[in-house]
Amino acid sequence: MRRTRRFERVAVPVMAVVLLAGCAQQVGGTAVSIYDNPFTVAGLPVTNGYSGPRVGVLDADVVVENTDGGPVDVLAGNAIGDIEDYWREEFRSIAKGSFEPVSTIMSWDPSERRGPRFCGEPTFDFVNAAYCSPGDVIGWDRSYLMPQLIDDFGPMAAVMVLAHEYGHAIQYSAGLIADDDPGIVFEQQADCFAGAFMRHVAEGRAAHFELDTSDGLNNVLASMLLFRDTDPNDPDSIHGSAFERVTAVQIGFTDGAGACAQIDAAEIETRRADLPQYFDGSDDGELAVTAESVDLIFHSFDRVFELANPPRLDLSGADLDCADAAATSPVSYCPATNTVGVDLEELAERGTPTTAGNDEFDADVRGDYNAYVLVASRYALAVQHSNGQSLTDPRTALRAACLSGVISAALSPMSALAAELEPDAEMVWLSPGDLDEAVSGLLTDGLAASDVNGTTVPSGFSRVDAFRTGVLGGEAACNGRYR
Repeated sequence: MRRTRRFERVAVPVMAVVLLAGCAQQVGGTAVSIYDNPFTVAGLPVTNGYSGPRVGVLDADVVVENTDGGPVDVLAGNAIGDIEDYWREEFRSIAKGSFEPVSTIMSWDPSERRGPRFCGEPTFDFVNAAYCSPGDVIGWDRSYLMPQLIDDFGPMAAVMVLAHEYGHAIQYSAGLIADDDPGIVFEQQADCFAGAFMRHVAEGRAAHFELDTSDGLNNVLASMLLFRDTDPNDPDSIHGSAFERVTAVQIGFTDGAGACAQIDAAEIETRRADLPQYFDGSDDGELAVTAESVDLIFHSFDRVFELANPPRLDLSGADLDCADAAATSPVSYCPATNTVGVDLEELAERGTPTTAGNDEFDADVRGDYNAYVLVASRYALAVQHSNGQSLTDPRTALRAACLSGVISAALSPMSALAAELEPDAEMVWLSPGDLDEAVSGLLTDGLAASDVNGTTVPSGFSRVDAFRTGVLGGEAACNGRYR
């Protein structure tokens, strides 16, 4: 967030309502709307169970060059086998002709000085997984990147990475991209293809892997936060923010490979329309969580919804001794008194950026908006209360996340609200990275997607999807989807 009194509005297109490329999904041979039951995960039941390699199945017949025959390469080879099986079925949905597998699959140990070459370059110290179009090769580091992903996020995170890299191969073989397309198009489309494959796994159709739609899918999405662009001002930032990357995965998971083929520069720009893309000068986008800043942003929400009876802010603590709701520290909403209570010390802790450490695989994106989005979500409960809606069911929780997305978009310095304000109006505005912090919180504890008693829905996918609906679709989309 950033605080300002005066600003110049940048001329950009009005944010369009672009939620998903389609509105139906083929499940079990029957076309069903993904909105028939908003508590499913894009039309699939919420499952809690095992995610990872299937037990008792034969390994895929995939040749991995330079393999050590270890468990990482076995897992990766099986992932490639399942991904290729998927594309044999799906390729004709995005292009003419038949699917042709990648020519070469290989692995390497980046500690070996005389290891193989990948894409014409040494693999020594090359900690990565990648697709090389000139040689039509997919490869991975079996000694650091892949084992660390598996340890931190589970085996399906490693499968996700390979599905992304195979997505790049599909782009070339299908002729979907040109060399002069922006890098973000390459990456968003590959993320989307990976999401489509993960849907295939979650449906139980993969030979070697299983994926549940709660913790398993949550961890896959969390791993995407690792590879986000952290500095949008850097010209080499071509992968997209965490919000954008998760959005692309969700498009693929929900609408399939055909929707991914429609992603281009114009489609991405439509999704970005009114959201801040660059830091202003030396601004890092962090606004310390203080009584003054919480009060300021809280009353910014009043401008977004213009309620006849807006809630009152109480900074003395989250326990409001409420007669009809439980305390949900660090922020609570009490319907009986129409009050939002804040434990300022704990909220400030939530909003303090983490100090960079040695763990490069930490997907906990921390910053000021981890705190402010919680305040927004409790204000969203007051909005629901004003509308006469229930505050104690799963729909409440998803509406809270969705309306928090509405607030987030409205606080963009390029939003319609910003254009309406007087030049001397003091406001708190969204900064690049704020939405990533919100996504991180939604995938971990989910408080920003909970009802008045703090009860959330188990699927991080659904929580983030609801927030994204509000950001991109506005209040009407929230009310229509979670009515």
